Amino acid sequence: MVQNTKKMLSFCLIACIAALLAHTATIAAAQQQTEEMLQPQGLNFSGIYALKQLDPNLTGSGIKFAVICRSITYIDGEPQNDYRPSTEHNCFKTDQFAFHDQAEPPAGISPHSTAICSILLGEDPNASNPALKISEDPNASNPAEISAGQFYYQGVAPQAKADIYEFWHFLIDSVFAGLPPDADIITASIGNQFEDWWTRGIESMAERYGIIVVAGIGNGSNAHDSPLYPAAGANVIGVGVVNSVNTESLATNLAHFSLAYPKHSSFGPTADGRSKPDIVAPGNCLAADGNDPSRYEPTGNGSSFSTPLIAGTIGLLIQKAKQDPNLGLAVSPEGGNCVMKAILLNSATKLPYWHKGRLTKDDDHHAPLDYIQGAGMLNAVGAYKHLIAGQNEPGQTSTIGWDLNLLQKDQNPQNIYKVTLTEPADKFITATAVWNKHYNSDYPFEPDPEQDANLRLELWAVDPNNPTNDYLLDYSDSRVDNVEHIYAAADANYTDYEIVILYTNIDDPNQIPAPQRYALAWNVSPKQNSDNIFWYDLNADGIVNESDSISLLDNLITSIKSPESYLLGDINANGLIDTNDFQILLSHLNRQADWYTENPPE
Repeated sequence: MVQNTKKMLSFCLIACIAALLAHTATIAAAQQQTEEMLQPQGLNFSGIYALKQLDPNLTGSGIKFAVICRSITYIDGEPQNDYRPSTEHNCFKTDQFAFHDQAEPPAGISPHSTAICSILLGEDPNASNPALKISEDPNASNPAEISAGQFYYQGVAPQAKADIYEFWHFLIDSVFAGLPPDADIITASIGNQFEDWWTRGIESMAERYGIIVVAGIGNGSNAHDSPLYPAAGANVIGVGVVNSVNTESLATNLAHFSLAYPKHSSFGPTADGRSKPDIVAPGNCLAADGNDPSRYEPTGNGSSFSTPLIAGTIGLLIQKAKQDPNLGLAVSPEGGNCVMKAILLNSATKLPYWHKGRLTKDDDHHAPLDYIQGAGMLNAVGAYKHLIAGQNEPGQTSTIGWDLNLLQKDQNPQNIYKVTLTEPADKFITATAVWNKHYNSDYPFEPDPEQDANLRLELWAVDPNNPTNDYLLDYSDSRVDNVEHIYAAADANYTDYEIVILYTNIDDPNQIPAPQRYALAWNVSPKQNSDNIFWYDLNADGIVNESDSISLLDNLITSIKSPESYLLGDINANGLIDTNDFQILLSHLNRQADWYTENPPE
């Protein structure tokens, strides 16, 4: 009897534990499903959804965007006002937009603008796309919803407001007049291959008012796009695109991203030798369809659609800075745009093949950014952590932070920021300096080089006990850029470092450096994982095979014929594509990504 009672108690206990485990698994599955149901997944990949989990108050509330949209139709050179997002779409609120145009002819809808605004500002808890069905398993949690491909659509800043400007109206009423719009951020997914009065006018506006301008860099060699202005401008944040992966599964393609490729993302240098883009972000997003109020379709890989990810993230950072008086300098009209740019670039994630300049190594100190990745891919959480670390003035600082400060030849020709690492092994130090180029305030907004300064950024390893052991670990000193960027491994034998910003030409008796306001951001991070599959999976289909060898061979031939091309394939990072790279790739044959499916669904 006692034995039977023990057995029954044991069975009950086992049943309770099983039920508890099943309940826990159900909760975990539901949480995972909720994460999978969020769209656009490009926001998840770049850390935007994670940032919102970290700080749920970041919704864009209190932030206003100026969104510049080009008309689709022109007659005799006159725009026909078909530039607006479809406000009838389910993801938009009726009071979210104000429109600015010539009032005639009657305004029309732009699918391009609709998609961009949905990524930036949209929200729809009841969205769906049948092509995104995950499973038809009747035992799955909420199988009907999964089967129907339902998801929660949430743009970057769904509670923000936007003034939507027709492009030519914006140029005439705002740029030509030299008056900034009533907005926190200007964003434009349009561009021109050549600098013009209006691109310089936008740069002048950014310099004089500290307003942040974000623009798409262009859609690469397939579109015959060189870096487009205004994104190619010195005072503008130019955005390139990270391609989605290349499979037959729409859900997979929308959730996983690979690299920035020259055929889809325009690359530098600019005509005057500056590094562009500044940063890259995922571009293939589910976006609102301008012709159907309940329809969502993938955009494809384009910088038009990566730009709102950057603009929206900056909007969330500005919202945070406005809420905290200690972060006020980050939104200062005197250089706040430089602070946000420095923070974004310094926190960016380096993707495989990141390298300053092109393939060769001889420009590492003079080209501050990679010519196709810029500083790397958007890392929204990293940018937020930079911001809330707060301002650190020169002297002893924390291992992460930022500053907005001034260099003056006679008072402080250099500023020194001291960082101490308790465990320097396998750590990387990143530092980014940004300042504005100067332009005249009146049409045609010509450059004002006499007001410009050329700055240099240095990283020193320091021995407090013996200064003769100090040495220059790395430096960035472009003669043409107004960005300097260092990404260097710490020396395991040194715990003390100095980040120094100074005038390049301070000792030149023929040069009188102008006073220069600058922003600086820095941080210390663990060494990044160097075994990313995209070192070898060059066509991003999820498996390393013969097609990747063919791609590498094509790039090798192109590198010989056109040494100025930007190419991927220098796997061992020795400055050229050679037989060693083929051997490394072959050693990884048949390696598969965790999202790879041999027989993708139809």
